[in-house]
Amino acid sequence: MDAKSIKQERSLVLLKPDAVARGLVGEIIGRFERAGLKIVAMKVIHPTPEKAAGHYSGPDEWIRGMGKKTLDSFEQFGMDVNEVLGTENPFEIGSMVLDWLVDYVSSGPVVAMVLEGVHAITAVRRMIGFTIPSRAEPGTIRGDYTIDSNTISSLEKRSTKNLVHASGNVEEAAQEIAYWFSPDEIVSYKRTDEDVMF
Repeated sequence: MDAKSIKQERSLVLLKPDAVARGLVGEIIGRFERAGLKIVAMKVIHPTPEKAAGHYSGPDEWIRGMGKKTLDSFEQFGMDVNEVLGTENPFEIGSMVLDWLVDYVSSGPVVAMVLEGVHAITAVRRMIGFTIPSRAEPGTIRGDYTIDSNTISSLEKRSTKNLVHASGNVEEAAQEIAYWFSPDEIVSYKRTDEDVMF
């Protein structure tokens, strides 16, 4: 095995319904391609609620983590989460957020794709920016194209509109890619600029 193949990774990326509806698909894909990431699978799909729920069937720690982010935002703005959501329990709040995510992702078409490249998982996460768009740095996809916050979305009982989902680690990427794509939908090819970039 050579050094180049060790660093190659694949990440699942979903351009969510707000990215599609706002006509940002080409812009977002262009950013990934200009960074040297290669699209090895892509399709447009309008997920059913069941399909969206299957994507977000994470472990309890993940659900609790979503609830914790929401609690942190409420605290940051001096708001009473119990008054708004009826609980302070991170898992219960995370479960609400999960339901809102399923509604959001199944509300319209998404563009599902597999990106491949050197440290693709880290590179994509860095490019899309912080999960809560209002805290995403300028220059990131979320920082440049949306400013929604999970506090506002929680008040409105909906998911935060943050344009993009990307796999968080190698294990998650493998699971998510297999969930959205069959092996025969993923292609292998060489970009003309690979020898210059790597």
